[in-house]
Amino acid sequence: MHREKAFLRTNHANMLQQNRYDYYYYLLISFLFITLLQICTSKDTITANESFKDGDLLVSNGNYFAFGFFSPGSSVNRHIGIWYNKVPEQTVVWVANRDNPINGTSGIVFLEKSGNLVLRDESRNLLLWSTNVSGTLSATSSFSVQLTETGNLALFQDQIRSIVAWQSFDYPTNTLLPHMKVGVNRKTGLIPVMTSWKSQDDPGTGDFRFKMELNGSPQFFLYKGSDRQWRTGPWNGIQLSGVPDMTSKFIFTVSYVDNDDEVSLSYSIRDPSIFSRLVLNESGTLERLTWQGGEGKWVKFWAAPKDQCDFYSHCGGFSDCDPYNLGEFECQCLPGFEPKVKSEWYLRDPINGCSKKQEQQTCGNSTDGFVKLTFVKVPDTSNARVNKSLGLKECEDMCLKNCLCTAYTSANISSGGGSGCITWYGDLIDMRQFSNGGQDVYIRVTAAELAQILKNSKGSNSRKLVIIVVPSVAGVLLLLFVSCLVLKNIKGHEGKRQYIKRLLSLNISPKSSYGGSSTTKEMDESADLIIFDLKTIISATDHFSFANKLGEGGFGSVYKGRLHNGREIAIKRLSKSSGQGIEEFKNEVTLIARLQHRNLVKLLGCCIQQEEKMLVYEYLPNKGLDNFIFDKEKRALLNWRKRFEIILGIARGIVYLHRDSRLRIIHRDLKASNVLLDAAMEPKISDFGMARIFGAGQMEANTNRVVGTYGYMSPEYAMQGLFSDKSDVFSYGVLLLEIISGRKNSSYFHDNAINLIGYVWDLWKEGKALEIVDQSMGGSFNQDEVQRCIQIGLLCVQEHATDRPNMSQVLSMLSNETSLPSVSLKQPAFILKKVNNNNNNNNNNSNVPYSSSASIGALSVDDVTITMVQVR
Repeated sequence: MHREKAFLRTNHANMLQQNRYDYYYYLLISFLFITLLQICTSKDTITANESFKDGDLLVSNGNYFAFGFFSPGSSVNRHIGIWYNKVPEQTVVWVANRDNPINGTSGIVFLEKSGNLVLRDESRNLLLWSTNVSGTLSATSSFSVQLTETGNLALFQDQIRSIVAWQSFDYPTNTLLPHMKVGVNRKTGLIPVMTSWKSQDDPGTGDFRFKMELNGSPQFFLYKGSDRQWRTGPWNGIQLSGVPDMTSKFIFTVSYVDNDDEVSLSYSIRDPSIFSRLVLNESGTLERLTWQGGEGKWVKFWAAPKDQCDFYSHCGGFSDCDPYNLGEFECQCLPGFEPKVKSEWYLRDPINGCSKKQEQQTCGNSTDGFVKLTFVKVPDTSNARVNKSLGLKECEDMCLKNCLCTAYTSANISSGGGSGCITWYGDLIDMRQFSNGGQDVYIRVTAAELAQILKNSKGSNSRKLVIIVVPSVAGVLLLLFVSCLVLKNIKGHEGKRQYIKRLLSLNISPKSSYGGSSTTKEMDESADLIIFDLKTIISATDHFSFANKLGEGGFGSVYKGRLHNGREIAIKRLSKSSGQGIEEFKNEVTLIARLQHRNLVKLLGCCIQQEEKMLVYEYLPNKGLDNFIFDKEKRALLNWRKRFEIILGIARGIVYLHRDSRLRIIHRDLKASNVLLDAAMEPKISDFGMARIFGAGQMEANTNRVVGTYGYMSPEYAMQGLFSDKSDVFSYGVLLLEIISGRKNSSYFHDNAINLIGYVWDLWKEGKALEIVDQSMGGSFNQDEVQRCIQIGLLCVQEHATDRPNMSQVLSMLSNETSLPSVSLKQPAFILKKVNNNNNNNNNNSNVPYSSSASIGALSVDDVTITMVQVR
């Protein structure tokens, strides 16, 4: 019994001791859990007298943004800033000490009791950055800094956080986030300015700035140093006049405020799960980027400047820049004006702009009138006058009564008819044409000029102008009469299908881009295409919505569409102002319909209705080759094996055109953007608007209408108008070198090389050709295969056509079926040469691109014979 009691006592004691151990164990676990929970629970606030060191992190509510120390790119310097917390790729949107980096991890952020947020380098006891607001605040102990869910670092001076003493949104670096205002605070004078980084590895203040200016009608300018690069135009009630395609109403809500307190522009995103930002990059391009989680990258949806007409005052004063005027000089003088320096204009140097053809003889003459330009970016409003109370008719009358008034437009077009008035009293600068969007501008001309313009415009559709003669409606009646005749003529056709058949059977002169008149057989083959109704196209593209816009070029715009059966299509909508007329349109319809090859784009049909001319193709989701090889991020998706497959596919397509199809076709406009990629990255050659058919025994042809793209044109074609299959070989050689290097032919200005061809040739002579290989591929490529392709590329760009292989030989060499020629390569075409200029110039030795056998000397306008060159 005693032994049993002793056992029970011992067992009870053991149980108490075990329970005590269990208690301490669970207490320890609870403590660790609570501690771990505190560590994992992110905070978004710094309070007064609280420090924040390298390694600490503020995370906003919802985990959208983070604030802390970071090193940009490959740099080892430390900066403090804000970045997206939910995006795997670190994307910094704001930097505090952008020009004062920390060398090491000794940085510390501290919220002083006086309310100032400061950054110090503890190792050097050096102040690097400060909000610099303590002198403006009342004494209080309730200061706090919070990182909000919008990405704004805000300094509050009260406990309930209702009074903002300072915020990062007022001091942007290179990024504009949703809800962030950019403009002018009229009360404080504060002007938030976006400024580019110096490089991807250095967030220091770069060369480019984007800010609002209030002179005249408020508008935004992009600067490089003190030089204006691009202008948005003023707010017209719907959008910024010069940015018709910047935003989408389906994704964004744009807010423009103009009152006594501020003038500002901001935007918000309808779907908070979408991450989108506006960035001013290191090269001076303003880009709207959206994060595509499925693809794991930022995708560019908009950029400016996007073409030469976007650059500020590209064509000088009293001119209009039209990038869609295919084959013509993009600069045109406004109605009633002529080039100020004709010799410069003739050589396509528009820097001096245009001036009045004749001085006005009277002031406010009732016979003066206006020419209405449509779809344009309004001139620079820095020196314009704005009256928001006038209507459009009152605006016209006011301008007519003032001799110095040169143009007018509506200040607000949101109401349809327009309201408010903007008038100009001097130079009209920085106008450009849009394929869609923009607004109407009314240019003042004299009665004599009106008559001449009306006379010249008869029978011409190269540019649509509306003539407004103030005292009479005769001009309007004349236009209505002509319009009735045109409509009657169209209605008299035997129906849409018969009209299209007649269109395709029009005779084209032998020197046209088609190369001969259509036969009945050709017409019948083309008639097998689907003829789409305009309503079908409108429905498929959701009324040509911006969300469905794939891109735009000299011809007009390309849209993605979805038919009722679910099939995706691509619609090439020719701009009404495009130079691509009936011949080029017919060329595409009759040629592509008769060509079937896996490496050629497939034409499904066309639509010709009312004033619309549209081509309907198969939809290729990866768009153009240029979107990959010239893109800093996308190029990494193309390893050498895929690039080589693309090189072979393009070669097979050209061999089919030159040799294997029923027709012998010279493309004449081979370039990266005219090679499309399907879902499997298979290349397909597109854009046959400039192609020519060759007869069975025809070796070459001559034209005085040189079409194509600078950098891709062979020397005999560019200089003499001679073209053959070897012209396409030259273009292919340029494209081959671009695919290998990931650089455009025009992008090189290296030592004595003016372009990519010259640069490759210099490296080839030095035995360093592999240095041109795109670094995004790393070292994962077959060096012998790449070396072979570079040599083939140089063979294709030989100066003389007889020294180039044909495309069948090129394909054979690429496929290793034929050994490469043992002869030494000759110097390619268009290599930089030093020439002596005997004119009285400051620089006697100048660099000029040349064809090596050509004799280059001082040229004057009278010495030059220029054929009609159309460059895209």
